[in-house]
Amino acid sequence: MRILVSNDDGVMAPGLRALVEVLTPVAEVTVVAPEGECSGYSSALTLHQPLRVTQLENGHFSVRGTPADCVHLALNGFLEFEPDLVISGINAGANLGDDVIYSGTVAAALEGRFLGKVALAVSLCGSHVREHDSTAFMTAALWVRRLVERGIAGQVSAGSVLNINIPDVAPDLIQGVQVTRCGHRHRAMDLRRDRDPRGRTVYWIGMAGEPADAGEGTDFAAIAQNYISMTPLMTDMTAIDALPGLRQWWEAQG
Repeated sequence: MRILVSNDDGVMAPGLRALVEVLTPVAEVTVVAPEGECSGYSSALTLHQPLRVTQLENGHFSVRGTPADCVHLALNGFLEFEPDLVISGINAGANLGDDVIYSGTVAAALEGRFLGKVALAVSLCGSHVREHDSTAFMTAALWVRRLVERGIAGQVSAGSVLNINIPDVAPDLIQGVQVTRCGHRHRAMDLRRDRDPRGRTVYWIGMAGEPADAGEGTDFAAIAQNYISMTPLMTDMTAIDALPGLRQWWEAQG
């Protein structure tokens, strides 16, 4: 199996390093990832300047661009082969509920939809993930390898993304896997106003809101109970339920 690995934390991130280490014995792994952190970039593509690619000593390709750039580049002529699977991660931090709209990790996986196979977006959930050593990421990576070896790529409709969140707990505390739906968050916290060294007003975007819909069956609930959450995502954003009412309203306008 040929696996393309990318992320949004950067080509040197510990989560990516753990994933590559664990997958390399069972697959041919190629890394095309951003040169630095790109959290919150969603599916942004760089359209007004060229992309610069550097091959590092370990063979990884470092791209001066977004997560979506990396996978788009890899699948549209940069690589001399077509991978069997795209995996994005392992992200340092959760991608639950509404996070999937903004996530660069999920966006990189979404670019893999053109392969006609499921792509995986993988995140490690915990309040202190970025302070941890590689142990937690290795635990998460071993779960990803288990899912890959058991044929997860063939269990979801073609062109879908499987958003996987893994709790940052000791291996023996992980309760198993739950198939979930996206929960929802409250609106983000207020902006923070500040001043730069020249006295000009600047703004910091507030932290993501707390969970609003975290009931049974959601990704939030699974993580809270120390389960791995697997949520299938689709790229068709059509609000199907709204179509009949919208048609009726427009027809009534005469």
